[in-house]
Amino acid sequence: MRRRPSLPPKALALLLVLGLAACSGGDDDAAPDPGDRSTTTATTARSPAVTEPASSEPDGPSGQLDDQYGVRYCEVLTVKVDPVHTTAEVWGTQGLNDCPQDAFASIDPAAVAAELGVTVAVPNGPRYWVLDDIVANELAGSGERRTFAGIEMRSIAIVDLGSGVPDRRPYAETAVKRDTEFAFDAGREVYELTAPDGSVYIMQSYSLEVDPGLDATALAGVSERLSLPEGWTFSTRVLDERLVVEDVDGTAVVVQDDLRNSYQLRSRG
Repeated sequence: MRRRPSLPPKALALLLVLGLAACSGGDDDAAPDPGDRSTTTATTARSPAVTEPASSEPDGPSGQLDDQYGVRYCEVLTVKVDPVHTTAEVWGTQGLNDCPQDAFASIDPAAVAAELGVTVAVPNGPRYWVLDDIVANELAGSGERRTFAGIEMRSIAIVDLGSGVPDRRPYAETAVKRDTEFAFDAGREVYELTAPDGSVYIMQSYSLEVDPGLDATALAGVSERLSLPEGWTFSTRVLDERLVVEDVDGTAVVVQDDLRNSYQLRSRG
């Protein structure tokens, strides 16, 4: 893996504190086999960090992805820091490809940020879904497609990071603008965080960023590796019936744990 160039202090600070929430957008394209690495590419010295395909028009405002449990994806968040309103546009591979590892590792965040005119670009992932189906009623992002180090991604959501340089710590809520339904089938084992006020967050995906060896078989025991804040608990259960978790008025509330696994709010305490 080649070394990435040094980033300016503000960008480096963002990379250290941003553990941003995974988002999702729908597409009619079927996700490829996660074992297929035939599309792996790498950035060369003469290649742009970001390229735009000949056809970059969005396929439409909505879509559905079925049978997503265990499907791999990744994202790039392009962050614009502002004294009043800092935002991140989320570009993701969901429904397009399985995020080839060599290509993802070759993404140059500083070059991406420079080309797109943002403060910093933050690779997010790879990640794996632990839900079954996704319905994207409307993309909060533009739906535009671009390629990052040869990986095609789509603009799928906007994350509101408040004012100034964000301080993104585990177990802190992040608001993600997206109109989605995340479904978990009956019989599925699910993993939940409960906050002191009784709010419950359900895991939507696990991350390989902190622990590249993490897999679905280890999730039930992940609590032993978490530094849960006082009053927080981690639990597992098997669903008796299908569970659908939705955003509220176009905004999903997401938290991450110490391993950057992502959980969406499913009920307020």
